[in-house]
Amino acid sequence: MKRQSQTLLHLCDRIRAILDGDPRITEKWMFGGQTFLLNGHILVGAKSDGRILVKVDKEAGNEVALARTGASQMAHGGRPMRGFIWVEGDAIEDDDALREWIALSQSHAAGRKPA
Repeated sequence: MKRQSQTLLHLCDRIRAILDGDPRITEKWMFGGQTFLLNGHILVGAKSDGRILVKVDKEAGNEVALARTGASQMAHGGRPMRGFIWVEGDAIEDDDALREWIALSQSHAAGRKPA
């Protein structure tokens, strides 16, 4: 089992409370944090530094997400990863803000066929 920080554990508990009761949700350790999947598709990942990673539609959702406070494009190997958005911890301190980010990702993942 991975050693997890109190920040990560608290963030995961907050996410679980929002997703509670949805049988389509599974969890997996990915990207160096706990990731929540909807029907096998990435929904939201929690990091030990308090950030989250959300998956949005590459075309319709990417720019909308980036316009929100605390959002930045994920990069891998110096290349931007459209559809993956980092959200800073201070932008999700409020449960309603966290819920809004999760809902944005859910609208994308729910439309996809189960993996």
